[in-house]
Amino acid sequence: MEQYKQDFIEFMVDSNALKFGSFTLKSGRQSPFFMNAGSYVTGTQLRKLGEYYARAIHEKYGDDFDVLFGPAYKGIPLSVAAAMAYSELYGKDVRYCSNRKEAKDHGDAGILLGSGMKDGDRVVIIEDVTTSGKSIEETYPIITAQAKVEIKGLMVSLNRMEKGPAGKGSALDEIRERYHIEAAAIVTMQEVVEHLYNRPYKGQVYIDDAAKAAIDEYYKVYGA
Repeated sequence: MEQYKQDFIEFMVDSNALKFGSFTLKSGRQSPFFMNAGSYVTGTQLRKLGEYYARAIHEKYGDDFDVLFGPAYKGIPLSVAAAMAYSELYGKDVRYCSNRKEAKDHGDAGILLGSGMKDGDRVVIIEDVTTSGKSIEETYPIITAQAKVEIKGLMVSLNRMEKGPAGKGSALDEIRERYHIEAAAIVTMQEVVEHLYNRPYKGQVYIDDAAKAAIDEYYKVYGA
């Protein structure tokens, strides 16, 4: 596993963005782990988060894109932080864009925040985590309605590696099949378990035998 992935897993834990226990997801599933990008709240955390996204995006797409699109609301700071980090790390200015939940009819009118879209733009969508793929279902038509753009793919922070709504594979797999775009993550839940299982981090074991057993049971039902 690449060093930046190991560092990112520890960063998620340090930021309290990745938790272990018992959590009811939006889908209704009872999960033994939970990832919440809303826990990144300080300038330092957002700077580091942007760097991790930028590294993963560069590894996956190189410089072959023009716009980072972050769906409202959590995607807004993600796209801003990643665009800043990309410029700093790789010397390329990419634009950020997000959507409003409701179109604005005065001043800076329209559905978009940040950069507009123009024909020929290559877009990478950036999100925190995808469980059901519902967010992409809402986001994809918003982007494609703006101009004749090419959506290069989707980058999330954590691939939960569980069945999507169609039950054909993971949510990311279903997104690839339905929209014919790439879909990737900074880390997978398998990598998280590999890195933290029975391994003390700052004096604490976050995935002990009991937590590992709960995760294994969860994946027997929901794993892709």
